[in-house]
Amino acid sequence: MSRAAVRVPLRPLSRILAARRRGEDPAAIERENLRRRHEQMRDRTRRRAEGRLLALGALFVLAFFVVGLRMGMLAASDPQEPRASAGGGSAIIAQRADILDRNGRILATNLVTNALYAQPPLMVDKEAAARELARIFPDLDEADLLKKFTSGRKFIWLKRRISPEQQQLVHDIGDPGLLFGPREMRLYPNGRLAAHVLGGAGFGREGVHAAEIVGVAGVEKTFDAYLRDPARNGQPLQLSLDLTIQAAAERVLAGGMKLFGARGAAAVLMDVRSGEILALVSLPDFDPNSRPAPPVRGPAADSPLFNRALQGVYELGSVFKPLTIALALDSGLVRTDTMIDTGGPLRWGRFTIRDFRDYGDRLSVDKVVIKSSNIGTARIAQQIGAERLRGFFSRLGLLEPTPLELIEAPGARPLWPRKWSEISTMTVAYGHGIAVSPVHLAAAYATLVNGGTLVRPTLVRKEGPVAPGPRVLSPETSRRIAQILRRVVTEGTASLAEVPGYRVGGKTGTADKPKERGGGYYEDRVIATFASVFPVPDPRYVLVVTLDEPEDATGEEVRRTAGWTAVPVAAEMIRRIAPLLGLRPDVEQGAPDRLTLTSN
Repeated sequence: MSRAAVRVPLRPLSRILAARRRGEDPAAIERENLRRRHEQMRDRTRRRAEGRLLALGALFVLAFFVVGLRMGMLAASDPQEPRASAGGGSAIIAQRADILDRNGRILATNLVTNALYAQPPLMVDKEAAARELARIFPDLDEADLLKKFTSGRKFIWLKRRISPEQQQLVHDIGDPGLLFGPREMRLYPNGRLAAHVLGGAGFGREGVHAAEIVGVAGVEKTFDAYLRDPARNGQPLQLSLDLTIQAAAERVLAGGMKLFGARGAAAVLMDVRSGEILALVSLPDFDPNSRPAPPVRGPAADSPLFNRALQGVYELGSVFKPLTIALALDSGLVRTDTMIDTGGPLRWGRFTIRDFRDYGDRLSVDKVVIKSSNIGTARIAQQIGAERLRGFFSRLGLLEPTPLELIEAPGARPLWPRKWSEISTMTVAYGHGIAVSPVHLAAAYATLVNGGTLVRPTLVRKEGPVAPGPRVLSPETSRRIAQILRRVVTEGTASLAEVPGYRVGGKTGTADKPKERGGGYYEDRVIATFASVFPVPDPRYVLVVTLDEPEDATGEEVRRTAGWTAVPVAAEMIRRIAPLLGLRPDVEQGAPDRLTLTSN
């Protein structure tokens, strides 16, 4: 047993008896033992208190050390906006990944800004606040603001997004009831550039201290889950677009649209092997930073939101002729030098097929394309047959919506005869009675000239070698079609497409526009298209340019055909973008000057 646990008696018997024998006072012994007991109890209490104080002091020192360490870490880290919860629900994730072009340049990113709201119970001078806010934000009405401030409401949204300058002006008002909530907004630093591809974004769920950014159109909508996925840690989405080429294409197309007074225009530049789209333009366009509201009345095509390159489903005319001829050549029905009866007009029941001009009674198959004979193409289509032509167009992807990564793509369904009769086969063969988008046409031409393997258009950059798609045409047929397309430029309807050094090939198409009501076609409104490939004989790119209702009034008569409108626009586009694509001009060298050396 420990010494501290032994309790000493106050009146030990032996000492009491001994004190009595000596005549001493036994009570003194009790008093002395009591004093010693009290001193021991005091010492034990003091030691216990000292231990507790020491432990408490150590705990405080540790707490101050942890707080100081945390403050130091926060001071050394980058500032971040806090994540707020919306109404007790799950956290609002505002962060959204960037969108880049194929070279890593930013197409869409985030910008930290603020929202403005009011808490009327905290406001000091509501009349002055309403007056100053109306001065700072002209779209706000002073009387309406004052009515809201005095309505008894406790919370009022004033502006979803404000600039730093506007925030400072509101701050200078000095009213404690005007408060700011942190926001991340979607920013498109290039303005209108690639607007129809990017689409736009807006706010989803909103809280006082955070807002959810969601895609509303274009790739922003298609890849919304990808861009918002926290598990991807902000990894950007890289598109196949080239920002520089997109800008050049938009500038040229806008100039051509203005020059020819067109109602609208579209352009698609595609890699013939990978299907990657390097530029996709639709005019008129819009600024995704302030995306306009969808139209509530009138034709959808009148809205700048309408993507003419994808949603625009048009009869494109004679650009379909090389597709028909390719099938006939590949099937062994004809050779390029086979002579075709082109005497006309060609009558089929109550229908009559005519050529733009008289090409004589007979043309070779290659001349049918070069001269753009409707009659010749129709007669070749008769040899092909309805089922075979329909199956070929289906394999090219011309009868279904394109798989392009835009939310609008599934709704852009081609129009074609549900009852594919012989007369339908004859007219579809030269591009009438079938309507597709410029993206459909670009993909079909890419398949036509890349060696004959199927191309799927894409807006996402592909890494590494691209595996060829299923074979649609033989390499020999593909090579012959590329040669014929080249001759359309050197000998036929697209002579204005010649760009020195780049050996452009292509096919023009001019189609009358159908009337919106009552059936039939306009006589003075056309869709003019030029589908071009370059450089021939080994094409690497397809460029489709389409103009809606163009007119060339520089001559004695108004000219609307693609050869006078879409072709020069495409030629100027190729002239500007080919060097940007890294294509070296193939310029034939002339004979060197002969120098005569003489001596003095």
